[in-house]
Amino acid sequence: MSEMKKYNVAVVGATGAVGQKMLETLEDRKFPVENLKLLSSSRSAGLKMMFNGKEYTLEEATPESFKGVDIALFSAGGSVSKKLAPEAVKHGAVVIDNTSAYRMTEGVPLVVPEVNEADIKEHKGIIANPNCSTIQMVAALEPVRKAFGMNRVIVSTYQAVSGAGNEAADELREQSQSFLNGEELEANLLPVKGDKKHYPIAFNALPQIDVFQDNGYTFEEMKMINETKKIMHAPDLSVAATCVRLPFFTSHAESVYIEVEKEGVTVEEVKQLMNEAPGIVLEDDPSTQTYPTPLSAAEKRDVFVGRIRKDLDDDKGFHLWVVSDNLLKGAAWNSVQIAERLIANEWL
Repeated sequence: MSEMKKYNVAVVGATGAVGQKMLETLEDRKFPVENLKLLSSSRSAGLKMMFNGKEYTLEEATPESFKGVDIALFSAGGSVSKKLAPEAVKHGAVVIDNTSAYRMTEGVPLVVPEVNEADIKEHKGIIANPNCSTIQMVAALEPVRKAFGMNRVIVSTYQAVSGAGNEAADELREQSQSFLNGEELEANLLPVKGDKKHYPIAFNALPQIDVFQDNGYTFEEMKMINETKKIMHAPDLSVAATCVRLPFFTSHAESVYIEVEKEGVTVEEVKQLMNEAPGIVLEDDPSTQTYPTPLSAAEKRDVFVGRIRKDLDDDKGFHLWVVSDNLLKGAAWNSVQIAERLIANEWL
C-alpha cells in the first residue's frame, strides 16, 4: 500500500479557543500533516505551541504566509478572513473558514458533512464552516427532513460562554467568584464586546447573542435562520430562532420544535432515524431520566439528541432537545471533518 499523501496545513488564529481545539482535533484524528504553520496576530507572534510532540513558533499571518499551503483553517475573526482568505486562495490553498465572513456568500459552500457533503465539491477555494448553533441543529434535523419533509423550525438556544471566546469564559469565572463573595459584579464583555451595554453572565441569562438587527432579531438568530435554509437547500423552510447565553462553559443546548410534512409520523420513527444517523447519538429515555446535558456532551465530537416527543396539539409537530460541544462539532471538528472529506473525495 502506498504511503498516505501528506498536506501542508496552516491554522490561522491558533491561540484562540477554536484554534486550540483545531490543533487538538488534527492531532486526535492523525490528520496527514506534512508541514504545519501556526499563524496569529502580531501580538501573539513568537509564542510557542506544541503539536504532535513538536514545538512550533507562531508567526504573524500575512498574505505571504500561505505560500505552499494546501489547507488553511481560519478562526481569527471575520475581518482577518476577509483580508487573508482570498490571499491564501491566490497561493493555491483551500480555505476552511470558521467565521461568518463568507457563510452567506453566493458560490461559497456552507457545509455540515453529515448534511451536505457534496456541496464541498463546488468550492472555488473557500468553504465556510457554519455557526456553531446551526451546525448541531441541522445535523439533528436533516435525517427527519429527508424522511418526512419539514415545513417549520422554531429553536430556542441555551449557549455556553466559550462561544464568545476565552475572555468571556474568564469573565464568567471572575463574576461567579465575586457573586459568591457578595461583591459587585463587573461586566465588560457580554452580551457583545463592542455593544453599548454589558450585563453580568454569572447566575444570569442573556437573551442577546451578537448585535440586534433592524427586525428585532440578533445577528446570531439571523445566522441560524439563513444558514439553515442554505445548508439544507430549503429556501422556503420557515425558521425562527431565539438565542440565549447561559453561565456554563462548554456545549450549546437547543430546544427545537419542528413540523414535518408527512402525516402520522411517530416518535419511534423519529428516534429510529436518530439512531441510524451519522454523527448523532440518541440519549432519550424518560423512565431513567436519560437525556443529554452540556456537561455530558463536553469534549465529544457527536451531536446528542433527547426529549423527543410529539406536540400535543399538532400531529405533525415534534419537540427535540439537541446538545453538542460548540468548540468541537460546532467549530473545530466540523472544520477538520470538511478537510478530511476534501481529501477523501479528492476535491482539493
